[in-house]
Order: sequence, then structure tokens, then C-alpha cells
Amino acid sequence: MDKRAWIVFVVVAALLAAFPLTESTFYLQLLTRTLILAIFAMSLDLLVGYTGLVSLGHAAFFGLAGYSLALLQPKYDSMSIFITLPAAIAVCAAFALVTGWLVLRTRGVYFIMVTLAFSQMVFFVFHDTAFGGGSDGIFINFKPAVAIGEFVLVDLESRLQFYYFVLATTGLVYLFLRRLLDSNFGRALAGIRVNEHRMRAIGFPVSRYQLGVYVLAGVLAGLSGYLAALQFGFVNPEILSWHQSGSVLMMVILGGMGTLHGSVVGAFAFALLEDVLKDRSLIGEFAKHWQLLMGGVIVLVALFLPHGLIGLGSGWRRRRRARAPGGSGNA
Repeated sequence: MDKRAWIVFVVVAALLAAFPLTESTFYLQLLTRTLILAIFAMSLDLLVGYTGLVSLGHAAFFGLAGYSLALLQPKYDSMSIFITLPAAIAVCAAFALVTGWLVLRTRGVYFIMVTLAFSQMVFFVFHDTAFGGGSDGIFINFKPAVAIGEFVLVDLESRLQFYYFVLATTGLVYLFLRRLLDSNFGRALAGIRVNEHRMRAIGFPVSRYQLGVYVLAGVLAGLSGYLAALQFGFVNPEILSWHQSGSVLMMVILGGMGTLHGSVVGAFAFALLEDVLKDRSLIGEFAKHWQLLMGGVIVLVALFLPHGLIGLGSGWRRRRRARAPGGSGNA
């Protein structure tokens, strides 16, 4: 990242770190959820924005990690996060590796439909069997312990400490992905998105790159699902449904595809819009049709802001340069 990007990152991180000073429990929980969704959105943007692979089954990884935590966590005791988190991530990575090897043999609408099919298969495994609690889901009575011996590093039962834990995780994920996408691996992904056949012709192992990013996206989606299960203490089959995959895809579109900060902006905008559109005191009886209103907003963004909400900033900068002395209308 350049100097300006680092300044923005530090300022935003400082503001988010200071937010608990407002002492608003509701908005602290909302912001925690939004940060988790930001990780989820960034993971999908790896596929959609940076690799050109549109998936409608991304919620499978989100839900698998949550269910892995619920099934591993003892009912009347707490297990170490150093066991449950790697286990949940390993389940997502294994599922992504196997399904990715199959789905990456397809392209276009077939890729979309096959990813959706795998996601629905996982959905019905947990929905129609007692193994995953059926449609009722599973409660997580105790959160994992983040401790070394008797020394507690983070108390996840504390809303404040959990918020900072999620904030730090989101920041680390963003920095990791920024570094990855600025590397040769990221440049190869950009080349594959633009012209896959040319990249194959010059000797790049395109299939390996695509499988690698598919597995990484699944792992990060699993991380967000694990954190979501921690926050709510409950999992049910809805977190595996295609609706969840559609929601995170809308976040990516809303913020702007192919930019990590766009995914973060999209997650925040989506969460804020959902909160506003569900508020009867603001929009009255229309609140019960909030999903219809949300869909209308997404359609308008797709029509008039093809680069998402972050396109507003880049468009403003282009107009400013064009009006500057010596500027060009084509700047």
C-alpha cells in the first residue's frame, strides 16, 4: 500500500478501536457483526473480483466452519480455540480442495450452478439429519478458551474483548490479502482474469492458481463463519443457504468488485442499510419488505455505479483532475 492508503487504514482502525467509548451495546454488536461480514465479503471478492469466478455457493464454507465449532465444542465445558479454530479451518480447506478440483472444470454459468449445487448439498446434510440438529440448529453454550495454560489471552465471553478480537482479525486479514495481491501471485490472478488462455499459452499453471485461490477464499469464509458462530452462540442451516451466498455477493457488488476496501465498504453499507430498512420507526410498514427495498438499492447501484460505492470517490478525483489547470477531460 502507498502512504495515503496506510494513512486511511490507520485512521479507520483508530476510529473503530475508539468506537466502544460510545458505550452502545447494540451498535457494538452490530459493528462486530459487520466486521465479520467484511471478512466474508473479502473472501468472495478474491474469487469474483480478482479471479473472475462468480460463486453462489460461498456460504457453504461459512456454515461448515460454524457447524464444526458447534459440533466440536463440549456442551458443558469450553475447549481451546487453538483446537477448534484449526479444525474448522481444516474442514473448510478440505471441502474447498475437493469441490474446487471439480467445479474449476467448468466456467461461466455452469461454474455458478455447480457451486450452488454443492452448497445446497451441504445445506440439506445439516437440515435433514439429526447430526446437525436439523432445522432447529445447535446452540454453542460456551465459547472457546483463548489461553495458554492458566493465562487467559482473550475472554471471548466479554463483548468488548470479543469486538477487539474480531477487529484485529479483520485488520490482519486485510493486510495479508493486500500483501498477497500485490505479490506475483496476485499479478498472476489479474492476468488470469483478463485473459486465461494467454496465461496458459505463456506457461502459467492456471488451474493451480485458481484452485489455490478457491481454497484460500474458502478458508477465509470459514474464518468469518467461525467468528459469526462465536458471536451468536448458535448455528442453523440458514447460514448455509443460497440466500447467504447471495447476500455476500450483494456486498461485493455494492462496495465495488476487485478492491478489498470495496468489499469492506460494501459490508458496512449492507449492514447499515439492513438496519435502517428493518426499522419501522423510520420507514413504517415498508420495513417488513426490507429485502425488496434492499434489492432495489442493489439494482440502482449496478445500473448507475458499475464500480460500486467506491466508484464515487474515483469519479470525484477524475473530475477534480479534469478541472485542474492543465488537466484533461480524459484524465
